[in-house]
Amino acid sequence: MSAQQLEVVIDRESPVPLYHQLAEQLTAAVDDGRLQPGDPFENEVALATRLSLSRPTVRRAIQKMVDQGLLVRRRGLGTRVANRKVHRKARLSSLFDDLEAEGRQPRTEIVELEMGTDERAAAALDLEPGTEMLSLVRVRSAGDQPLAIMHNWLPPAHADITREALEAQGLYALLRRRGVRPVVARQSIGARMPTAAERRALGLRSGQPVLTMTRMAFDASGAAVEFGDHAYRAEDYTIDLMLDER
Repeated sequence: MSAQQLEVVIDRESPVPLYHQLAEQLTAAVDDGRLQPGDPFENEVALATRLSLSRPTVRRAIQKMVDQGLLVRRRGLGTRVANRKVHRKARLSSLFDDLEAEGRQPRTEIVELEMGTDERAAAALDLEPGTEMLSLVRVRSAGDQPLAIMHNWLPPAHADITREALEAQGLYALLRRRGVRPVVARQSIGARMPTAAERRALGLRSGQPVLTMTRMAFDASGAAVEFGDHAYRAEDYTIDLMLDER
């Protein structure tokens, strides 16, 4: 359904501001799927004319939705419904599991699965320099939309992990099936410009940054079980934190 086909009811007798009524009804259409990511959005003039509203009222409603990340404006393309953001709590979980919990369809493309060495990963996993580890690079998508490119290193005991196993589930679920349970992690979050490979894998335009996350995960005994270095599409990804001072 396009925005032009949406039925919007404006109550001019209500104390609720007109722009807010409009924004709330359009937001509901995004939330319930009547408006899908990538759908073109009715332009300001047409929407104002159709609903007999002033252009400033419509402009304010649209800007509210842009500020909330529900709409995006692209020069030459107009206004479109934004891709749904992934909201991840600050907890020890995998992107695969978080997408499933949101009712989205996680998909994994295996870019690399091989034994190799890496000085930084060996140090993170408390292994001797030069130790061969399992290196895996995956592109994680929600449906057809790529969200992240993830490079993980695992201790050599996991050398027999297969592509099929990685495609079918999240890494932490797979580790738990193998008797390894990550219970605590040290994580760093940042931002930078993507490499050329990351830009291609994530379908980024020139100048778009990525959100980065490095993580070292440990089991209950304190042994390092996984080291990850991930890059995410910044415009599609949010990390939710709760700060509490009691």
